[in-house]
Amino acid sequence: MDFTLLFYFLLPLVAMLYAAVGHGGASGYLALMALFSFVPDEMKSTALILNCFVSLIAFLSFVRKGHFNLKLFLLVSVSSVPFAFVGGMLTVDADSYKKILGLVLLFATLKLLGVFDKKKTSDESLKNIQPYAALTIGGAIGFLSGLIGIGGGIILTPVLLLLRWTTLKEAAGISALFIFVNSLSGLAGMFTKDVVIINSIYLLIGLALFGGVIGGYFGSTKLNNQILKYVLAFVLLIASIKLFLI
Repeated sequence: MDFTLLFYFLLPLVAMLYAAVGHGGASGYLALMALFSFVPDEMKSTALILNCFVSLIAFLSFVRKGHFNLKLFLLVSVSSVPFAFVGGMLTVDADSYKKILGLVLLFATLKLLGVFDKKKTSDESLKNIQPYAALTIGGAIGFLSGLIGIGGGIILTPVLLLLRWTTLKEAAGISALFIFVNSLSGLAGMFTKDVVIINSIYLLIGLALFGGVIGGYFGSTKLNNQILKYVLAFVLLIASIKLFLI
């Protein structure tokens, strides 16, 4: 495969943007690889591998600053991990899933921008976590993540915020580790079949890590909640457009 300098330049930028909001960047990597004509068999595995590294960097950046809720993470992850494994084992037509996910992300984008809110909420207006709802949400996101090759954080973060279970930065920290464990589980499911790993994976990991470290640092320390909300809305909008068009 003929990689271009432009691809090398864009990959760490994608990783940086996603890491800044606690994401691994799989949806961004998939869109980027599609634009540069990667072989389809390579795309899902490559995105999940990069996801593992970048999401772990993002998680370490947020947890060092205390932006993490262990109880909520365990509730959404205990069901998501096995379902992500099952989803990774399956080979299905994901077109309908992409369209549904695109609509969900578009709604979440508008919600974060306050389109449906008469009065903006604050971090102090959090609600009690519903354990059974958290387990159900985690399992559904995990299964969908395994099917389409993402870590699920881009879905989990807006859901946690819409339910008012956590603050924005805590949601980023939870989503980062959620992405890491689901990406590993999805990869494990893929390895039950023949998996294609590209020869340049180590170079891509290095570039993604470079962007992830920068994004995780600025996202966990330098950016305030309002800026993070706009960054996250931008990420969700781009992912939504990508899901509709690709």
